[in-house]
Amino acid sequence: MQKYLIVICLICSQFASKAQSSNPTLLQQSLYGYTDFSWNTSQKDTITWGFNVFAVASSGKYAPYWLFTNYDGCPFTPYNGSTSIVIQKEYTNPYRWMDYSFKVNPMLTIDRNGFSPCFQELYFSARLLVFEITVGMKPDNYGYYEADEDITSGGLLFSHNASLIPRISIGTTDYIPIPFTFGYAEIKGGLTHGWFGNDGYVKKAFLHHKYAGLKLGGRLPVNIGYEFHHAAQWGGVSPVYGELGSSFHDFLNTFYAKSGGVMANDQINAQGNHLGSQILTADFKWKSWQVSTYWQTLSEDGPIRFLWKAMNAYDGLWGIKIHNTSFLYLSTVLYEFLNTTQQSGAFHDRDGVVYGGNDSYFCNSIYKNGWTYGGFTIGHPLITSPILLPGEQISPVYNRVRAHHIGIKGDIFGYTYKAMTTFSKYYDNYQVTNGIQNCAIIIDVKKQFKKAWNMEFGLSLAADIGTQFDNSFGAMVSIAKRGIIWANR
Repeated sequence: MQKYLIVICLICSQFASKAQSSNPTLLQQSLYGYTDFSWNTSQKDTITWGFNVFAVASSGKYAPYWLFTNYDGCPFTPYNGSTSIVIQKEYTNPYRWMDYSFKVNPMLTIDRNGFSPCFQELYFSARLLVFEITVGMKPDNYGYYEADEDITSGGLLFSHNASLIPRISIGTTDYIPIPFTFGYAEIKGGLTHGWFGNDGYVKKAFLHHKYAGLKLGGRLPVNIGYEFHHAAQWGGVSPVYGELGSSFHDFLNTFYAKSGGVMANDQINAQGNHLGSQILTADFKWKSWQVSTYWQTLSEDGPIRFLWKAMNAYDGLWGIKIHNTSFLYLSTVLYEFLNTTQQSGAFHDRDGVVYGGNDSYFCNSIYKNGWTYGGFTIGHPLITSPILLPGEQISPVYNRVRAHHIGIKGDIFGYTYKAMTTFSKYYDNYQVTNGIQNCAIIIDVKKQFKKAWNMEFGLSLAADIGTQFDNSFGAMVSIAKRGIIWANR
């Protein structure tokens, strides 16, 4: 991983030196590889406001799966309602040298547990050229690849399932062209430091995440991309082991996935709870059509091997998305297959022999909450969040799953819609089914009505059919309104 970061720093420093030129044509060529847009740095900042109201009613123990999943920690109780206000400024112009954005989004939720105030989103972001720093809680998935956040089942390492973790992030805003490659080679990278706070078995733990990516193809009809993500939980105070190490030296151990800390386990292996994910993408473009394919892997044991060479190569998330801009009635179709049943084999060790299997994704013996926040899985939501499990379980249990997911979306005469169905089957012992399965279905329709003060009304109908959550049927109604507080013309 150190090699990735060194290469990125060298390339970005070269780019920055070129970007300081006062010649905008040179900057455009360095950035984008072409000069077919007008260079506009005029100030046209706009601050907007909005409010959102939604209510859920359902028949089961929980609301149907797709009425609360991938909504950044949305309430899951069968009857609940929320209202929120939004004040925000988005980035004004992608070609401005400097820009900023912010969002304040307090929310009040009522359910069977009473009223719960919180901030759904709260962040400030600043951008210099292509580099961005963010402070707060921002739902950008930490730079992790998602084919289509509207209809995906979720990212494997990071999804929108859990509440947003307070953090500081710095990196590129997106893929940026490498200088002098005319846009045919692009890179991205970033670094995040976050705070779990008092959530979880280990208090005051930290989040570490860094990533690097390379994409080739540019304006060619075929683009190939590769990303590597490294995430870790580290530091904090354990009720069993005490202070787990929060110094800068401990951070460096976590950064390089080196051994250290105060426990024998961390001194033998690596300090903290480490996870890795590799992502391979291929995009095919033709006229108004684009086909995107992707493969996301998950690793919890080192050393991390390249994609198909890994011990758990049969585990991962595979997907294909077909998108078109000419037939809006059905603009996007997506299919995903998730498998987490191999886990590098049935045994980690047996009779004194270390096999390296039984990875037990998102679980950890020290950070007993595992890869969760607020009771919700941070990674793929089909690895069931402990908050949905009976008893006092605090870590994911059903982490061996096979699932098929289909999503579609489009626009019919101004009625935007999406529909998703997900069939998942869970396993206990190696390749032995425990009989738990679920089929989750949702149909969601929204429409903005000019005669109703330009408010947007939405209706979602959803159902769970199976043994995981039992049968459940529900509906959600929503109302949203947007407006402008201030605009600098």
